[in-house]
Amino acid sequence: MTDIMAQPIATEGSPSVPELQQPFVSKWASRYRGATVEDLDPPAALSLNPSDPISLALLSAFEREYTHLTIIDSQTRALLGYISIPQLQARLERGEVKPEDEVRTAMMRFRRRGGAKYQVITMETPLEELEAFFAGVATAGQKQDFAVITDENRRFVLGVATVADLEEFVKRRPA
Repeated sequence: MTDIMAQPIATEGSPSVPELQQPFVSKWASRYRGATVEDLDPPAALSLNPSDPISLALLSAFEREYTHLTIIDSQTRALLGYISIPQLQARLERGEVKPEDEVRTAMMRFRRRGGAKYQVITMETPLEELEAFFAGVATAGQKQDFAVITDENRRFVLGVATVADLEEFVKRRPA
């Protein structure tokens, strides 16, 4: 997906239930030493509205070197979904969307109904939990590329953390 928001969806080819019951073993636990998402120093979130043009999403992402942007309701500020910039670029190249189209035509919506539970990722979330989230532990083995960081009550989007952010933190941290 912050509190990271994910849709735990079992799909064909997902690990079986016994595989999911095995405890997650962090490959970098020795480097975290009590660190939390806040220690990643994630940049402030950049959120757009569904009615914004795709060209604005691209420009905003490139200016800040972001790979994912969150999409929020323009009135309630509720988190609706996200845009993956690499996927958006591919869709533009294939002609599926145009720069003048609204973001809503290309965004991925978070599922709010149907039993899907969101995993909340906050600034206080331990990095072991974030790594487990990226590995798909809570999503039936479906790996996640990013996490939306929110406050504990999921009212405000504070930032986005990526697998690359976690890897960079580990590189900078002595063993």
